[in-house]
Amino acid sequence: MPALKDIPVVVSGQKFRTEHGFSAIKNGVKSRLSDAEQRPTTLPARKPAWLKAKLPGGESYAAVRNTVRKHRLATVCEESMCPNIGECWGAGTATIMLMGAVCTRACRFCAVDTGNPRGWLDAEEPANTAESVRLMGLRYVVLTSVDRDDLPDGGAGHYAACVRAVKAVNPETGVEALTPDFQGRLDDVATVVDSGLDVYAQNLETVRRLTHPVRDPRASYQQTLDVLAHAKQHRPDVLTKTSLMLGLGETDAEIGEALEDLRRINVDIVTFGQYLRPTPNHLPVERYVTPEQFREYRQIGLDMGFLEVVSGPLVRSSYRAEQALARNNVGLDADNG
Repeated sequence: MPALKDIPVVVSGQKFRTEHGFSAIKNGVKSRLSDAEQRPTTLPARKPAWLKAKLPGGESYAAVRNTVRKHRLATVCEESMCPNIGECWGAGTATIMLMGAVCTRACRFCAVDTGNPRGWLDAEEPANTAESVRLMGLRYVVLTSVDRDDLPDGGAGHYAACVRAVKAVNPETGVEALTPDFQGRLDDVATVVDSGLDVYAQNLETVRRLTHPVRDPRASYQQTLDVLAHAKQHRPDVLTKTSLMLGLGETDAEIGEALEDLRRINVDIVTFGQYLRPTPNHLPVERYVTPEQFREYRQIGLDMGFLEVVSGPLVRSSYRAEQALARNNVGLDADNG
């Protein structure tokens, strides 16, 4: 492992030891790539102008960042290298990642570190999360998490405790839970759905054909559909939501098929965003979807009866989540004139 002034530097794709004593892979995917994944890309060297995000900064951004540091919280904003971190944190909103920053799965699109936490959990996390939401003054918070296949319930009980704590301290705050699939165990899904949340989300990520190799082998297209279907059947009053990344090689017909599958199980909200390769060890981008195409996909979804379809190049599943019911593409169309 290289060092900078005697401080170890962890290189993307290499193994390291976490502060809690277990090993993990930095950014989730080992540096060894198959020949197929090393194929050259025909995309232009520079990203299109519509994919440029503002650099993070400002007092509000700094305040959110300091609160996250103080309470030892991991945010998906940082761990997934989200391009919208400056905008969201600058607006005083954040997506908090529960159960640590090390995931037991290794999806080929995700830059979260991968390893086996061996049952580790922060017992103070529910209280810390609730207090952080209070300090940040959030009207709406997205609670997401790494996959924790090392835990008997996948962390569902801990997840539910965090939601209940947030609601107890911040009763007026809307809570969205963007959860793992809990290996398809529907009782664990119900545990989280019954915690008092307002929106239950589990991401489909991509179309059926591309689920593998895009997602970890333990995830599946049908398993996510089953989780979302059970959440809606168990608590019809809770909104259900999912997200797909575009630019991985999917076709328009496959996008349409995914929307049909989701509408069939009464999913309420869908988001579409551009896949961006977080490191050279991850899957390459196959195409850059234009803003016009994103608007077309949104209209297709709305015509099919979804409550809202949030669609744009820099959209992520939790982007402007508190505005998802405004029925205006969370203001993106107005922003772009």
